[in-house]
Amino acid sequence: MFERLKVKKIGVCPYSHSTVLIKKIIFGSMKIITTAILLGITLLAVPILTWFFGTALGPLEWRAMNTLTVMLVIVVAYCFIAGELARNNSQVDKLWSLLPIAYSWIVTGYGDYSPRLVLMSVLVTLWGVRLTMNFAMKGAYQWRFWAGEEDYRWVVLRQKPEFSPRWKWTLFNLFFISGYQNILILLFTLPAIVVLQNNATPIGVLDYIAACLMFLFIVLETMADIQQWNFQSKKWALIRSGQELTGDYKKGFLDKGLWAVSRHPNYFAEQSIWVCFYLFSIAAGGGWFNWSIAGCLLLIVLFQGSSAFSEEISAGKYPDYAAYQKKVARFIPFI
Repeated sequence: MFERLKVKKIGVCPYSHSTVLIKKIIFGSMKIITTAILLGITLLAVPILTWFFGTALGPLEWRAMNTLTVMLVIVVAYCFIAGELARNNSQVDKLWSLLPIAYSWIVTGYGDYSPRLVLMSVLVTLWGVRLTMNFAMKGAYQWRFWAGEEDYRWVVLRQKPEFSPRWKWTLFNLFFISGYQNILILLFTLPAIVVLQNNATPIGVLDYIAACLMFLFIVLETMADIQQWNFQSKKWALIRSGQELTGDYKKGFLDKGLWAVSRHPNYFAEQSIWVCFYLFSIAAGGGWFNWSIAGCLLLIVLFQGSSAFSEEISAGKYPDYAAYQKKVARFIPFI
């Protein structure tokens, strides 16, 4: 189902072709290294800086954090070991929509199911169930949970020269795919800990605003995924039947509906959902800038790199994609 990237021949002599390949490898490596450095700096700096803008955790919050941390360690170990043994690096992808539900309800339990925490957990559950169903439609889940369809981006990335020999990819799997991503999932759910700190604060206007916006972005993400699913399903049905592709299907990518105003409306909605989730910590009394902002900021940074890599693949497959990039905003419509 997945198409391998083909490098187009450029120039008229072997030397020119080799030079272009070397430049592409170097440029690709620099982008990966730059993204990794930016993620690392943010991961270290943001929690340290924002810690000084919040109240120290109390015994109850630390008990909740200890529980979440134990879960995190178990999940990281599972994702790494399962990914290596099954040669399928979508283990974190399978859990991305499930872990925030568990984390949120665990914190809610520590908070004796207070109204604000219950509201947050219900919204996270709605988000997670929808995203899990969307991922399941793509064949990601099987009874053997470690099996299933692997994200095409891991397939492409694994073939890059930067990850040869194999041990380089193993380290990348441990520290980024299994480690960093799981830490990030925990981080963007931690506004619930700040709410737990201020559990006695009654629900106010900002809570209702955050809830409404979060729900709207869940709907937006759903619409974007449905539009993409319908387009890709029809395109691949035509390909499998041997019919000639015409119109938008010949072009290869979707640029209609929400995708006409944003190249990644689903990514835009996903980032916005967790920014809205952070608003609950502000509403509870954590201040406009508290330490739990680290999660949504890191998520935004991650999507910068993820979308850039996805677009690198798309631009290599579809000749018209470069014009689409110039015409349509990456995330925020019309910006």
